[in-house]
Amino acid sequence: MMPVLQLGPLAIQLPGLLLLLGVWIGSLTLDGEAARRGLSADRLSKLVFFSLIFGLVSARLGYVLRYASAYAADPLGVISLSPQTLSATEGVVGAVLFAWIYGRRAGLPLWPTLDALTPMFAVFAVFFALAHFASGDAFGAPTDVPWGIELWGAARHPSQIYELIAASAILGAALWLRSRSLLPGVMFLLWVSFTTGARLVLEAWRGDSTIIFGGLRLAQVASLMILLAALAGLHILARAYLAPTGPGKEDPLTG
Repeated sequence: MMPVLQLGPLAIQLPGLLLLLGVWIGSLTLDGEAARRGLSADRLSKLVFFSLIFGLVSARLGYVLRYASAYAADPLGVISLSPQTLSATEGVVGAVLFAWIYGRRAGLPLWPTLDALTPMFAVFAVFFALAHFASGDAFGAPTDVPWGIELWGAARHPSQIYELIAASAILGAALWLRSRSLLPGVMFLLWVSFTTGARLVLEAWRGDSTIIFGGLRLAQVASLMILLAALAGLHILARAYLAPTGPGKEDPLTG
């Protein structure tokens, strides 16, 4: 684990740097995906850029509001850019809300847009796993398996490496799928299915999970719900494409 990268007198938070690299490298796929799906590359890039900005602001505000009493005593702390002072839930909600509003106003069709963003999501997931490995977050449960690693005073499952392997395999699948002739929305929903399915399994080896009852973890319940929703979405898309269309009928899959 290497949370800080020391370059002479400069100390760089490596997890944050890896996340930024993930966004940058992932965004390199946007032009090609936009052209492949008949979308405006400029509008797609703006959607990603401004959604990230809005998401970061929402994540920071969410964290500040959660610990308002502490920031009341130190107002300058509000401008801290540490990844540890961001609230993921508020950030994701803010980014998704902005992206939906902007996408509607920019005339970006929902399913082709999500498909175009899928390779970027898959690339970012790999760097997200690398950031966990660098920081030591998302650590594994204690174990006696031969490949366990010493972390936080115990031999643990290398859960960050499990996550990295799964994310890399899903990225490979996403890159293969983008060259296939798939119905709009299928690529995105398959990526969601693969990702949540992997999380459902890998969560069993995590040592920092919230256990709600028995050995069941909160993240597993959430992953299962999202996985079922994605599978239902695939079923609905298939039925919609098989449904008869005619003059005056709006295509429900492109809006």
